[in-house]
Amino acid sequence: MADRPARAARSDLREFVTPEGVDLGLHLGSVGERAGAFVLDLLIIAAVLVVFTLVAIFMVIGAASSGPVALQAVAAIWLLGFFVLRNFYFTAFELGTRSATIGKRVLKLRVVSRDGRRLSGHAVVARNAMRELEFFLPLSFLAYESSQGLADFAMSAAGLLWSGCFLLFPLFNRDHMRVGDLIAGTWVVRLPRRKLGTSVVGHEALDRYVFTDQQLAAYGEFELQKLEEVLRRQDELAMIVVARTIRTRIGWIGPDGDELAFLRAYYAALCTRLERGMLFGKRRRDKHEAA
Repeated sequence: MADRPARAARSDLREFVTPEGVDLGLHLGSVGERAGAFVLDLLIIAAVLVVFTLVAIFMVIGAASSGPVALQAVAAIWLLGFFVLRNFYFTAFELGTRSATIGKRVLKLRVVSRDGRRLSGHAVVARNAMRELEFFLPLSFLAYESSQGLADFAMSAAGLLWSGCFLLFPLFNRDHMRVGDLIAGTWVVRLPRRKLGTSVVGHEALDRYVFTDQQLAAYGEFELQKLEEVLRRQDELAMIVVARTIRTRIGWIGPDGDELAFLRAYYAALCTRLERGMLFGKRRRDKHEAA
């Protein structure tokens, strides 16, 4: 009975085991956070559409066109821009290394695959293709209903109600998933609060993270290259996974909390050890080769 409040407070915590066997224990983004991110993205899309519209108007004026032809040209450009933005804005950003649109980045959210693996392209396309059914279709029904008379009111209202069920779907499941998330096998989660990007490995960081020779012997040149790739990408989630994997493998019991500083310090120490070994004709290509 005593632990019920604690469990309730952590009701958004989900097990997220990566292929490396690391459980990140991610927190799901709330409906309010997701809605806020979506509104920010819509505002960005609207701002870009305004720019498109102004460009279209200036193009029509420059062509010395007037009357219905000018209006048709502006409408065509606007509709084309709206179609491209609403279909590719979300997909393009979520296919990036951060797996998040601008709105999600502002609210510290990102899309992850529920099975713990790397987010795939077809999952991103699937979840965003469903947005047409979840949001833009209800919006179209609403616009259509407002332009029709009472004769078509019942049919439009029924269509709006049916489509609205998709729009409100996140309110009626414990994981706050859209229909697109359900189909694509994704979650929208809060980024873990870490001090990533705040430390630069120098003498202080190297003094803070001191590794034994046995701890550095856990990896070879191949793992060093992979660690360098992770550091270059600056992917927060990937750095957290790699840092926890390394700590577990080497049995680290030292200071914790700053993944970026830890990884840079380990990279520098491992690089120094491997280079020193090469001077004496000793190479270790990967962790499977005997030290």
